[in-house]
Amino acid sequence: MRTTSRALVTALALTPLLAGCFAPGDSDDGAGAGPGGRLRVALAVPPVQALSPYSNDATVLSKLSVAEGLTALGRDGTAEPALAKSWQQDDDTTWTFELRPATFQDGTKLTARSVVDALDHANAAEPRPRVLSDVSLTAKAVDADTVTLTTKSPDPVLPLRLASPALAILSAKAYAKDGTVSPVGTGTGPFEITRLGGRTKATLDRYDGYWGGRAKAPGIDVSWIADGTARANALRGGEADIAEWIPTAQAKLLHRATRHEVPSVRTDSLILNTRSGLFADAGLRAAAREAVDGSALVDSVFGGYADPAQGLFGPAVGWAADRRVKVTGRAEATPAARVKTATRGRTLRLATYTNRAELPEAATVLQQQLERAGFTVKQDVREYTQMESDLLAGKYDALVFSRVTLLDTGDAVDYLASDFTGEGVYNIAGLKDSAVDKAIRAAAGESDTERRREKVMKAEAEILRTDAVVPLVHEQAVQGIASDVEGVILDPRERSLIDVGTHLD
Repeated sequence: MRTTSRALVTALALTPLLAGCFAPGDSDDGAGAGPGGRLRVALAVPPVQALSPYSNDATVLSKLSVAEGLTALGRDGTAEPALAKSWQQDDDTTWTFELRPATFQDGTKLTARSVVDALDHANAAEPRPRVLSDVSLTAKAVDADTVTLTTKSPDPVLPLRLASPALAILSAKAYAKDGTVSPVGTGTGPFEITRLGGRTKATLDRYDGYWGGRAKAPGIDVSWIADGTARANALRGGEADIAEWIPTAQAKLLHRATRHEVPSVRTDSLILNTRSGLFADAGLRAAAREAVDGSALVDSVFGGYADPAQGLFGPAVGWAADRRVKVTGRAEATPAARVKTATRGRTLRLATYTNRAELPEAATVLQQQLERAGFTVKQDVREYTQMESDLLAGKYDALVFSRVTLLDTGDAVDYLASDFTGEGVYNIAGLKDSAVDKAIRAAAGESDTERRREKVMKAEAEILRTDAVVPLVHEQAVQGIASDVEGVILDPRERSLIDVGTHLD
């Protein structure tokens, strides 16, 4: 298998697992459906909102090269041209973007007006996309091919922000009067969604009018398979050519040429609900933090495909370690004997979800650790789409959560703002802390890259001080790819998977 270089290709990540003895599954080489055929892809998380870019479904649109934004995230974490061929910053709050010639999959032309309409709809969405949680954005058409974007306050990373899948530019017919958004036949990418079969199937055909050239594969047949073992079995049995997020327990059962380890910016944490319930008490949060030990999960749960967490950002975020700030000012932990008294008659509601196979097992280990610290724990384990609204509403005390920390923009500030500020749209912890908000605002306003990263790490320390989140492990992703598939993108940020060069050989 060969990999492409676009969007954070990690070719070096292919080598660590290609040595050693054959595993039990090595008799099956994972061969695909034949040269030049349609790609069969098994994805993990079923659609929440019919692949709306304003939901967690947005990454599917970028993984499968269905829709694009004005910019794209380059392999080095910088913004690269996409639907905008160039841009310039006019002043602290104003940017001008020049569009390239392109057409939507419904045959209509990309214009400045269509860009303005798309960004206006994103601004008006309820809830707003996470990528817009900390910015006010106004778009204006200057002429047919020129757009100006203005922010209320300086936004040094606006080009990175515009690379978010949530800000994909779709044709006018994508946007319904009731606020729903459909990417079916309305994107600009090399693959067009021609059929969406609820939460289980999708059919994509090659879009021959793509501005970037004709895709090598004629189409993609997508199956959403929430069970990780079933995804691995689909690859082993020749029913899928690409299966994402192979559970670590299944990884070594795959043929050695079909399993590919990717350094990931994904961190698994225990999120504690600070707004209500048991963990509104800072002492109990501190007790929970002292009770849990993420290093115990590395081998027992993740089979070695993880590193003990050092903070919110792991080894795949190369600049973080040298800038890490010591955490001070934490609340004193409530002793175990007092935990039992303080929580008598109350149960710690511990949630996690099945879409990532390791999380339920991790939750069981954490339950044992928390019970030794005096808590009475009850688990609630379901598919993520069945519990997201309850998580955001604060109906659980704690969540074992897996988060791609650089997903939305490739910039760490956006993740911190959406997940930990008082107004953050993905603030599952319900955290409201003025020092945290101030630290994140300071990072958001910094245009110098080095100083911005330093301020990000100061904000990380402020967040960890609150014990609203307890980092557990930094994951290493395992992707399953049949031996006759070429050009798959191995992306530490999990935003890219298939592009124009991906095909069966």
